[in-house]
Order: sequence, then C-alpha cells, then structure tokens
Amino acid sequence: MKPQVLQLNPILIPEINEELAARYTVHRYFEASDPQGWLREHGASIDAVITGGHTGISRAMLEQLPGIKVVAVNGVGTDAVDLAYCRERGLPVTATLGALTEDVADLAIGLLIAACRNLCAGDRFVRDGQWERFPQPSAIPLARRFSGMRVGIVGMGRVGRAVALRAAAFGCPIGYTDLRAMDDIAHRFVPSLVDLARDSDALVLCAAADSAEGIVDAAVLDALGPRGFLVNVARGRLVNEADLTAALAAGRIAGAGLDVFVDEPRVPLALRQSDSVTLQAHRASATWETRTAMGEMVLAGIAQALAGERPAMSLTT
Repeated sequence: MKPQVLQLNPILIPEINEELAARYTVHRYFEASDPQGWLREHGASIDAVITGGHTGISRAMLEQLPGIKVVAVNGVGTDAVDLAYCRERGLPVTATLGALTEDVADLAIGLLIAACRNLCAGDRFVRDGQWERFPQPSAIPLARRFSGMRVGIVGMGRVGRAVALRAAAFGCPIGYTDLRAMDDIAHRFVPSLVDLARDSDALVLCAAADSAEGIVDAAVLDALGPRGFLVNVARGRLVNEADLTAALAAGRIAGAGLDVFVDEPRVPLALRQSDSVTLQAHRASATWETRTAMGEMVLAGIAQALAGERPAMSLTT
C-alpha cells in the first residue's frame, strides 16, 4: 500500500503531480466537498502533508493527523505553520529554501523598473488608443531613470543579496538594514529603517520577518520622499497599506511596485486605481523553472522523512 499524502494546495507542474501520484496515494484536500468530514474520517491514515506558504497548517488540523511524519511547505513562508507545536512533536517542517531566490529578485528589479518608467501606464495608454488621440510627447509624463538610483534593501538574506547583485549591475549604490550588519557584505549597513529610507531613492522589501507588521509606515514613507519608490516582494503585512495609499494619493512618494498584500487576494481599491503603482498577484516565484525546483524539493523532503531520515530542508528537527 502506498503512503498517504494530504495535499492542501494545488501544484501547477504536471510532472511533479505525476511523480507524486506514482509514489503515493494523494488526497486533494482543496477539492474535497466536505473537507472537515473527510479529515475526521481519514486523518489518522495520513503519512505526509503538502501545503503552501500562505495556507500553512493549523495546530487543530495537525492534531487530527496523528501519524504524519512531515509537513512539506511548497514555498518559503512558514508563518502559517505552528512551528512550535511541530517541534514539540518532533515533526519535520520543510520549505523550498533557495529555490525562489533568483525569480523573486528578478521580479523585484522588474517591478522597480516598471514603477520608475511607468511601464504599465504606458502600456494602457497605447492599448486604449490614447496615443493616436494625444500624439504629443507631453501626453505622458516624464519617467524616472532606474540606473544609478540609491537602492535600500530591507532584509539582506538570500533574496536581498540577489537584489543587491542585480541593482549593483545597474550602477546603483546599495544600502541595507537587517537585524545586524553582515560581515561578508561590502554594502553600507544602516541600522534604522527610517534613515535607510531617507538615504534611498528606492526601498526594496526582502525580509522574511514573520513576526513584523506595519514597519513601513507614514514615517518611513515620508523619509523616502516624493521622488522615492517602494517595492515589496516579501510580506504584505510589512507595509501599513493605509499609510501607503495615503502617501501615494498625496504624492508623498513617487510610486510603488507590489507583489504581496495584507489581505490577499483583496487589494485596496486605491492601489488598484493608481497609475503610480505596478501590481502583481503574489507571483514572484511563478515560473516553470522555480515551481519545478520547488516541487522537486517537496518530493525530496517527503521521501527523506518517510524513509526515517531527517529531511535536508527541515526547519524544526
């Protein structure tokens, strides 16, 4: 009999789904008509769980899965997983650490360039036929050059370092803030987030910061100033969205590029309607290459745990 795997989120790579089906009996919890009833009836037979960073898994659900040997998170976010309880149970929780780095950094730079150069507003201007109606050069406001901008990075982990590498290639001076200065980084460390914002033309949020909330508030945005840009590819709740929408509406910052939000998928109307904001639907890792690598890491973590080994990417054991 194959091991029983409970899958809380879909995986979009067909080859990964085929491999899961070949190795295990997979129960797609997200497709169940009565998920709670199914869990009460079958929870004791489950050997492993696959979930996503946003979905995670609650303690209440974990308590209904007494036989599981691993929780495999198809992502890097673990704030929706009760890690303390998993440690108490000696239960490995794995994440796809490192697999997302390059794509998230790529999108951060893409969002910053798009925001600086008004790419989305320019796209709409052409698509809506406005260029034919208003062909004069002054019909579209002048944009901001990205090359050479002072870039401040919040969180100098894997993604922060990858963003710094890319921004440096555009001739951008780099400053950063984190819990401490990094001895192996030559970029300038700034202990205060407000001071980093004041010294930056663009602030890029890369911090995992599972316990942080609203650290980018009115004071930080005012320090960034009317020619400054904010990019968030980290956690939506790092930003006070009310303060951000107010700053954008008043022109207290120049623009923003956002992939994550406080209450996904609900995005404030003011952000959706603003031409100075470039938006994405939490898709920084959404490439074939990265999602395939993530799926392979999920497969590896489950196989290692079910073989009685400590999974290489375990965060709890």
